[in-house]
Amino acid sequence: MTTWLLVIGVAVYVVSYLTYGRGLERSVVRADDSRPTPAHAMYDGVDYAPGHPLAIFGHHFASIAGAGPIVGPAIAVVWGWMPALLWIWFGNVVIGAVHDYLSVMASVRSEGKSVQWIAGKVMKPRTSWTMMVFIYVTLILVVAAFISIAATNFVANPEVPTSSLLFIVAAVVFGMLYYRYKMNFTVATLLGLLLTALAMWVGYVWPWHASFHTWIVVLGLYALAAASLPVWLLLQPRDYLNAYILFVGLGLGVVALLFTFRGIQLPAFTMWSAPAVGGVPSPFWPAIPLVIACGSLSGFHSLVASGTTSKQIDKESHGLPIGYGGMLTEGLLATLVVVTMGAFAMPVLSTVADKLAQAGISLDQLKADRIYFGNNLLKAAAPVGGALGLFNRSYGELLYQIFGLAPRLGALFAGLWVTAFVMTTMDTATRLARFTWQELVEPLKESSPGFHRVIANRWVGGAIVVILAGWLAWDGAYNTVWPAFAGANQMVAAVALLTSAMWAVKVQRASGGYRWATVAAGVFLWITVFAGVIWYIWAVPASPVIKGIFVLMAALSLLLLADFSISYRESRVELARVPVGGGR
Repeated sequence: MTTWLLVIGVAVYVVSYLTYGRGLERSVVRADDSRPTPAHAMYDGVDYAPGHPLAIFGHHFASIAGAGPIVGPAIAVVWGWMPALLWIWFGNVVIGAVHDYLSVMASVRSEGKSVQWIAGKVMKPRTSWTMMVFIYVTLILVVAAFISIAATNFVANPEVPTSSLLFIVAAVVFGMLYYRYKMNFTVATLLGLLLTALAMWVGYVWPWHASFHTWIVVLGLYALAAASLPVWLLLQPRDYLNAYILFVGLGLGVVALLFTFRGIQLPAFTMWSAPAVGGVPSPFWPAIPLVIACGSLSGFHSLVASGTTSKQIDKESHGLPIGYGGMLTEGLLATLVVVTMGAFAMPVLSTVADKLAQAGISLDQLKADRIYFGNNLLKAAAPVGGALGLFNRSYGELLYQIFGLAPRLGALFAGLWVTAFVMTTMDTATRLARFTWQELVEPLKESSPGFHRVIANRWVGGAIVVILAGWLAWDGAYNTVWPAFAGANQMVAAVALLTSAMWAVKVQRASGGYRWATVAAGVFLWITVFAGVIWYIWAVPASPVIKGIFVLMAALSLLLLADFSISYRESRVELARVPVGGGR
């Protein structure tokens, strides 16, 4: 069963890439490698710099993945493994990959500008400003949450920070060898991987113990440096080498699942309203996008696509494998999570049967009663570290079954794997927030040039983000707004997809079928997220602050839909200062 589910998932992704993805490239984007990308036309050696396509794919994939494609699917199995998988595959092909690819290419055709800047051009100026403020706040929440997650992991697993910080040194060495001293790419890669392996070994031998607050400060300083240094020195090489860690973990899991030939021990479907959000009965629709985010679709992807990725793409033809292919690769990871838990979560829970009994949970009833399973899975996962811990241990069992690797070592590798995602997303979000800040203060450039020069400085802009995020993470306050972030993230996805659809319709003059496909996907996502936000306000217990954020999101989504509707009827909008030749 595990083998067949994985084969079906891979087949879905390959067919969609070769048909729908290629169709978007041919009929909507019309990629042209003779056109200079922003990485060449606006090269500055700091933010705009062309990179090797493998390096940019590594950066993009590692940045968009985060912990979302693991945590979300691990929670979503409370509805059963089948609805979780169907939403992942549907969301990947019809919404997520389209959203990511068009966000990359709309930005590439707009001097590497952000998706919110493009929204202001293809819809209304007020749309751009509203989105900028909303996205800036969302990115600060992202940085705060991921700094806290990484710091917590460092305290719990002291061998991880040693390896992670030494890995940064390895990335800088790789960047200097390849970009500065022009060493052969393969040779530089081999040396980088050797240093990466050495960093892991040193971390295993010499763990680094420090307090939570110490790691908050260290990670904040790291995020500031990573967001301000030239992309070729740290961001590109770090993410490129990081991708090997991620791909090794993904590859081992795929191979193991292909040959494990295990049956699925979790129910295919439990109930329509399993307690997935806030412990209250959560209807699969519209709550599912608030649970499975990055594994299916995510607004953060559009910020990465139009923030850092579009400024580093060497040729337009690289956009499809990086944008569309990156989302499908993340979907494969989410598929792996669901299938692995389907096969091994119950055996893992069997190892803590005594703790389950103490918590009043019956292991036998979990196995036999699908309703009981849906209502109690997240409680049952608490003794093994929650849904994420349950996946880590399930992954360890998977590697043990096929490769004979000790389950504890496999679970540790899974923990390192997740940390790699978290660190990459954290510092990319810091850089993106700095970009957004610079766009927000751009009007001061003419009225107060001296003041603008100071507050738009990349180190000052990055420091503002890190200080605010560190303050939120310091005492755990971010936990109260994390659920709001989930809704904000998907609202950004809905708005970004509507923006991309408008770009495809008005600027690119997409052909009939693809035009309607992009518009329909955007409208469907908007309806789903809006319904999810309204349901959250009505049904989920939360503080007045969180409720207020959700009310704000609902109002914003109505305003954006109105802008989209008005703009849809208007004539073609040219992107300011952009030689849009990608239109017609």
